[in-house]
Amino acid sequence: MRNETVDPRIEKILFSQEQLEKRIKELSEWVNQTYKDSSNLVVVGLLKGCLPFYAQLIKNVNVDLITDFMIASSYDGGNKSSGNVKIILDLVTNIEGKDVLIVEDIVDTGRTISKTVSILKSRNPKTLKVLTLLNKPSNRIVSFEPDNYGFLVEKDDFVVGFGFDDEEKLRQLPYIGTIKE
Repeated sequence: MRNETVDPRIEKILFSQEQLEKRIKELSEWVNQTYKDSSNLVVVGLLKGCLPFYAQLIKNVNVDLITDFMIASSYDGGNKSSGNVKIILDLVTNIEGKDVLIVEDIVDTGRTISKTVSILKSRNPKTLKVLTLLNKPSNRIVSFEPDNYGFLVEKDDFVVGFGFDDEEKLRQLPYIGTIKE
């Protein structure tokens, strides 16, 4: 394990940089297998939280792909979902007839991803799948299961690091941890 300097605001590291890198490489292989026959793959990152995961993931994907991004949010800067999902930034790419893979940081309540999937399905993609780094089914309000995920989060921990933020801060940490109260 690498010698990681732990930010003093972190209570506990849930997933180390080494664990993240290993699992994301495995997820890249899943993408390669799933889309090996695709000639029109669009990988849609849901900003901002997906950015480190997305960048790490596509480095090991050997299928030709188009990158695009959306911002869909149900958070108003705090750490609790407002319940209202807003599309703040939409895709540039026309996804009709294309294979679409949504890359998400976490599927938590299910509201944001369900709304995003609904919007994108209405644009008639050939296929649409969801890959998330963290899956937290204990918090589901909307019934939703991603097609694949990196890690299962069983407790109701508020996570930061590796794209996850606390009021827009701590995204840059190379690991995922819980914040001190």
